[in-house]
Amino acid sequence: MPAINGHEYIDRINHLQTYVWVDGDPVTGKISEHPAFKGIMKSQAALYDLQQDESLKDIMTYLSPSTEQKVGMSYLQPKTKEDLVKRRKMIQQWAGLTNGMMGRSPDYMNTVVMALASSANYLKEKENCFPEHLLSFYEYAREHDISMTHTFVNPQVNRGQFYFEDLDAEPIAAKIVDKNDKGLIVKGARLLATQGGITDEIVVFSAGGAQDKANGFAFAIPSNTKGLKFICRESFVVGDSTFNYPLSSRYEEMDTIVVFDDVLVPWERVFYYDNIQVSNTFARASSFLPFTLHQAASRQVIKTEFVLGVAQSIINTINISEYQHVQEKVSEIIVALETMKALVIKSEAEAELDEWGLMRPDQKTLQVASNVFTKVYARFGEIIQQLGASGLMSIPTERAFQSSLRRDLDQYLQSKSDDAESRVKIFRLAWEVAMSAFGTREIQYERFFFGDPIRLSSQLYFSYDKEPYVKRVKALLEMD
Repeated sequence: MPAINGHEYIDRINHLQTYVWVDGDPVTGKISEHPAFKGIMKSQAALYDLQQDESLKDIMTYLSPSTEQKVGMSYLQPKTKEDLVKRRKMIQQWAGLTNGMMGRSPDYMNTVVMALASSANYLKEKENCFPEHLLSFYEYAREHDISMTHTFVNPQVNRGQFYFEDLDAEPIAAKIVDKNDKGLIVKGARLLATQGGITDEIVVFSAGGAQDKANGFAFAIPSNTKGLKFICRESFVVGDSTFNYPLSSRYEEMDTIVVFDDVLVPWERVFYYDNIQVSNTFARASSFLPFTLHQAASRQVIKTEFVLGVAQSIINTINISEYQHVQEKVSEIIVALETMKALVIKSEAEAELDEWGLMRPDQKTLQVASNVFTKVYARFGEIIQQLGASGLMSIPTERAFQSSLRRDLDQYLQSKSDDAESRVKIFRLAWEVAMSAFGTREIQYERFFFGDPIRLSSQLYFSYDKEPYVKRVKALLEMD
């Protein structure tokens, strides 16, 4: 089966009838018609439709090595630096359609599975590890162009360093509670499955920190597997109007708690289990980080371009470009944009073949990009707030413009360069970026995209080779 289109995506998800709860009620009927999901599923479908655009076929797809059919470029295992550039162009083509606002667009999880499968040899001849299952799932995902969510995180019950869950109590964090001839039995919960309930499959993966072998595993199962439940947070979709809510009506991805109620994971879908050493090292030893960091940073470039466009649109519409503090603020966004672009390109230029023949982008460079973006994106929201000032509170709705108030609005909300309606559209967009529930969720999402920012800084500090520069200082001090 070649790369799918948007209709095929929506039809597949509707037929799954996955067990999803929103605001205390189970979703019934077609999930693509539910208010919390119809906007994001429509946007996701538009991404899949790009794969069918004849003018983009060489950017969005490549020939499958096993079927010679066109499959998604996000599954490409890069063997050369040119392959990395192909992957970046695909990522940014998709990100351009959503302005980088969909952090879990299909290419992210496609990249995750590609990266893990590319390092499957790490699992060879290790206890309770099945590299052949991982490779088989990668090929299945590629050839059927499936959509995926994932969950890496345990519930935040007690984040003390020495907290251990009571082994005799009902599980909280998802764990293996039994095994039989059909597979593993998993019970408990995991956080933070973005797009949970609107994908074909869920990938469950221990990314490190497992202290009990029962909590260390990796597998993938269909989203409608018996006993699997997705519990959604409050939806940030306030309404359908793209005038009132230009971002949340389209790109609200939803985050979910995943509950496993004695879920059977078939053996052929188990990648590893009951191996603490593998559970705590595979993510770091595999190509998971360099490839996912590359995907995220490539998307974040497009998101930064969009924020720059929003900021300059505010400036243009109310004519504030002459003020130096305005110029300084927007220059911050420009510096961040050019920094992110340079880091992504540098990571490709300094890529090297790994031990399994994959061309990995330079991980240290991408760790720097990740550390940069967790800080600057929060600052972007502050800049938009400062530029928009009180104008971000004077934003009537679409319905107001359709009422008898229209004449007043046209008179009092016009600006130097725009009529009232166009001006309000710009400011409603800015409000969604920087002040709405959707916008602040985006800030928090980017801040913790790869985990605690302080931990990310520590990882960069300890992994970065500083000794050559210390030697240079020492050499200077020892000169006659």
